[in-house]
Amino acid sequence: MAIKVKPLADRVVVEPLEEDIQERRGIIIPDTAKEKPQQGKVMAVGPGALADDGSRKPMEVKSGDKILYGKWTGSEVSIDDQDYLIMRESDILAII
Repeated sequence: MAIKVKPLADRVVVEPLEEDIQERRGIIIPDTAKEKPQQGKVMAVGPGALADDGSRKPMEVKSGDKILYGKWTGSEVSIDDQDYLIMRESDILAII
C-alpha cells in the first residue's frame, strides 16, 4: 500500500508491527500494560541527510525493510486512520 507522506532528510515512516501475544493460564493483559512494539516495516524513506559539502548521504534502509528500533523512538502520527512512527534513520537499530 502506498503512503501519501514524503519524509524529509534522513527520516523514515515506519508501520509498527504488533507482536503475537500468547496468554498463559488464562491471564488477560490489558492494552495499557502491553509493551510498545519494537519492530516495524519501513513505509517511506527520505532523500538522506545533507553533508557539509551539500551532497546527500545515501540512506541504508529502503521501503519494505523490516527493522528493529528503540521502545521510545520516533513521533507517533495517524495517517488515513493508520498509526505510524516518523523517526530518524539513526534511531533504527537493525534491519531484520
